[in-house]
Amino acid sequence: MTGKCAVIFGATGGIGSAIADQLASEGRYDQIIRFSRSGDSPLSVDLTSEATIAAAAEWMKNEAIAPAMVFVATGLLHDAERGPEKSLRQLDPDWLMKNYQVNAIGPALVAKYFLPLMDRNDSIRFAALSARVGSISDNRLGGWYGYRAAKAALNMMIRNLSIEWSRKNDRSVIVALHPGTVDTALSQPFQNNVPTGKLFDSARAARQLLAVLERLEPTDSGKIFAWDGTEIKP
Repeated sequence: MTGKCAVIFGATGGIGSAIADQLASEGRYDQIIRFSRSGDSPLSVDLTSEATIAAAAEWMKNEAIAPAMVFVATGLLHDAERGPEKSLRQLDPDWLMKNYQVNAIGPALVAKYFLPLMDRNDSIRFAALSARVGSISDNRLGGWYGYRAAKAALNMMIRNLSIEWSRKNDRSVIVALHPGTVDTALSQPFQNNVPTGKLFDSARAARQLLAVLERLEPTDSGKIFAWDGTEIKP
């Protein structure tokens, strides 16, 4: 993959910045482009704003850059005011919509604008951060309505994208990745019950995710994989 470009969305977040740094240190790509709402980004990109995603794609076109990898490392579990719902009575339509916007719609819109920029005659990789709790078959605890449902929606988006894009490029790999529990702001309020050795720092999480992504084949496209390479059933 030498001489190619990787694009990271959410590049100022804990996992996103670590992904970009790890790719840079490996030297597989000559160019690492980091998009975020702030920081060292060519343009400010907010995944809840289609216009900013479209503008980023237009900038890529103008720079004649065709990415070989796109990694969407964004996610929402809580904010300063609200967290994941513990019961039905906590359901709030605005919070549900925000979960969908960030966790499902945003990555889908990145695919809408960035998959067409990728080389249709070469092996490409498109990945988005998902979560094991988005697996319907694995849900035995309930709760976390918005986050679970939005990640399940993302997993379906990934499946749809993989089917459509395989007709345009049969060497494409389009997947959702579960990083495990990573020591970032997203997981901070929920780390007390994490088993010993299963709370990963961002650098380790990045290495693990990239190792999994690089091993995947086109036959794996459309699936969900955990940090250790095991497939997660929808």
